[in-house]
Amino acid sequence: MDEQPTHATTHLTPDPVAAAEATPQFEERPRRFRALALDLGPLRFSRDYRLLYAGQTVSFFGSMMTFVVLPWQVYQLTGSSFAVGMMGVVEFVPIFLSAFVGGALADYFDRRRMVLLAELALACGTGLLLLNSLAAQPRVWLLYVCAALFAALNGLQRPSLDALMPRLVPPEMIPAVSALNSLRWNVGMIAGPAAGGLLLASYGPATTYAVDFFSFAFSLAALWLMRAVPPPAGADRPSLRSVAEGLRYARSRPELLGTYLIDINAMFFGMPMALFPAIAKGFGGSATLGLLYAAPAVGSLVASLTSGWTHRVRRHGLAVALAAAAWGAAIVGFGLAGSVWPALACLALAGAADMVSGMFRMTIWNQTIPDHLRGRLAGIEMVSYTTGPLLGNAEAGAAAGLFGVRAAVVSGGLLCILGTGVLALLLPAFLRYDGRAGLARKRAEEEARAQALGQAD
Repeated sequence: MDEQPTHATTHLTPDPVAAAEATPQFEERPRRFRALALDLGPLRFSRDYRLLYAGQTVSFFGSMMTFVVLPWQVYQLTGSSFAVGMMGVVEFVPIFLSAFVGGALADYFDRRRMVLLAELALACGTGLLLLNSLAAQPRVWLLYVCAALFAALNGLQRPSLDALMPRLVPPEMIPAVSALNSLRWNVGMIAGPAAGGLLLASYGPATTYAVDFFSFAFSLAALWLMRAVPPPAGADRPSLRSVAEGLRYARSRPELLGTYLIDINAMFFGMPMALFPAIAKGFGGSATLGLLYAAPAVGSLVASLTSGWTHRVRRHGLAVALAAAAWGAAIVGFGLAGSVWPALACLALAGAADMVSGMFRMTIWNQTIPDHLRGRLAGIEMVSYTTGPLLGNAEAGAAAGLFGVRAAVVSGGLLCILGTGVLALLLPAFLRYDGRAGLARKRAEEEARAQALGQAD
């Protein structure tokens, strides 16, 4: 069933025949540029989405500064890339377990309140990092404890945060929401690490943690002003049985399995961030470290700002696979770069490819999963997109210890490309997936559930 354009997307899909008849040829080029522009429709449509978007933008900016400083502190105190990589192992178990719990809770409790409580706890964890950095001898073990705590809290929060989106805007706006969320992520990943690196070089880690701590005040206020988002009708009580139901649903959908497995493969083999402190040491020190962390987001930002074309793509699975392979190729280029600017350019290309993959994965998830399962599936999604980077950092650190930094990066990129090709061959239904059919299926499943609940009453 073809989708009908809505008020949020009509301006992005001009009729080329009508345009040619109604306007001179010199006006065609601006129309084409507008067709690529970011769609701001969701921000105009929903007050609660505006509040959520603004609060999470500020909070994420602060968190990305901590994202730079925390591994830097571990490296400074230990001098070991392996120790930095092991932070991924420390974070993996808490996030793996809490994501399933968070998903079940998101389908049963008020999703806005779940996000607010987790945000408050994250602020307390950042305060603990601040106190540790002010000590005469900061404790390495406490850095690992905080990393594990953040992972657990993110696992509890993120499913509710992801499951909020389909409740705040209509399904037709989901591609635009994906692009806007990508923009927020990109701005945070550029400005946060860059500012964190500069603050770190000028004032030390305590100041950076302090800025992150106070950034939570804005996000907490925005969440407080939002309206409640109660659970869907007939919500399943959190239990092992409800978690298992979500897992069975995910396993039954090849388009969902493809998004999980291809992203895990790309991030496990092609995630070199644990090596950034060591690479930055050869390229100029802590100031360069911030640039390395920010460079992928520069490419991601360009991809987000020119994302108007994404709503015309229907083969979302194929787009994810191609973008994952492009990520691997860019990481190979990064590993082979002999100076900082080519390295940053390759990281920017990698970030653009990853953002394209992320936008289409998010569209598949939010346009096809019924609301009563959205939280549990968001937990599974979180496991998929965090497992790869966390274990990938551990793999990169171990490979660098055995074979050297450059060999670890290049081999990881090559294995990413190879793994993407193998998974694409094993999941032909994923490559054939059409977004229009997925949206129609979601509507049919939700209508069938509403009828079943009505008959039960």
